[in-house]
Amino acid sequence: MKTYDYIIVGAGIAGCSTAYFLSKYTDSILLIDRNSDLAQGASGAAGAFLSPLLGKPNKFKDLVTKALNFSTDFYLNNIPKEIINCGVVRIPKNKEDAQKFETYKPYMDFPYEKMEDGYYFKIGSQVNSYNICSYLADKVEKLFDYEVLVTEQNSDSWIINGELKAKNLILTTGADISLIKEKYFNIRAVWGQKIDIYTSTQTTKNYHKECSVSHSTYIKKKNKYLVSIGATHHRINEDLHISNNCLDLKNRVFFTEERIKENTNRLLTLADDIIKLEDIEVCDVKIGPRASSVDYFPMVGKLIDSQTTIKQYPHLVNGSHVKDAMLSTYDNLYVLNGVGGRGFVLSSYLASSLVENIINNSSLDNQITTHRMFKRWVKKSK
Repeated sequence: MKTYDYIIVGAGIAGCSTAYFLSKYTDSILLIDRNSDLAQGASGAAGAFLSPLLGKPNKFKDLVTKALNFSTDFYLNNIPKEIINCGVVRIPKNKEDAQKFETYKPYMDFPYEKMEDGYYFKIGSQVNSYNICSYLADKVEKLFDYEVLVTEQNSDSWIINGELKAKNLILTTGADISLIKEKYFNIRAVWGQKIDIYTSTQTTKNYHKECSVSHSTYIKKKNKYLVSIGATHHRINEDLHISNNCLDLKNRVFFTEERIKENTNRLLTLADDIIKLEDIEVCDVKIGPRASSVDYFPMVGKLIDSQTTIKQYPHLVNGSHVKDAMLSTYDNLYVLNGVGGRGFVLSSYLASSLVENIINNSSLDNQITTHRMFKRWVKKSK
């Protein structure tokens, strides 16, 4: 039985980022995915925009701001060919939204200027999702087309399918949380459709209003520009295991041709409200489930063992308080999940934080640990 220091299940942006930062400390890492390549789920279907979160001060905005600074610097310093730092114009959707923008001005975290019908932020970027994941996972061993069916804890290690052994197991499986047998670990899948188009219109920056429109890349053989438009939002109760390979549209029963066409037309209409794109030819459609927690914060770190914790502290169900450090966790089991639609903003920052927590015992912000979800759930479980 082959043994690794770390096995990571899920090869999207969260898993690949975790693999990258872990590789600074060990070369005994295995990255597993049930698909045939990296980024074949929501990460591959992402528009991969890096954009600031606007609004009045709050903890989630603070997290996004920290992560955006971190991820932008990280990509520019390590993978400069895969990031286009052309800025983004954020455009209010309506008069009410414009009034909100005015109230946000004292709390902008990044420099901006008035431009066109909105505000231009130079920090705005877009990355190549597949190439970013490929770079991050380049130095680690990978196992594709491998279905993790059973994970068993055995003394100081984890056994996968009775044939792989990990001293530490890290789950970065996005919207499919079937390997996590904890009721408090709640993920909502928000399905998004993104389209790529050829157009004779050149765009020099990214735009965001009710959808996002990317900067253009000139395609010589088409004598046109390639532009990405995304994304729609659908909450559909579907088997996320079956639907994991979101880049394969052949078996998307719930995303019928009619729904895909409807979404495409909607995206083109929304894009037309931002910038006039001429001579449009849709050349690609991608669909994926963004994994979001119920409070929108990601979930990072060790998993709380709910049964053991409640057995130790039965008064928790009556609302009594117990310090986070006293809650029982599974040994050598970690998660990085719930990055939602900001995966390429959040994942590198969160993965760096998780790895430092594992290796150097550095603390994690209590806003992102699983403890918060457990404590909310246990109070309602009476």
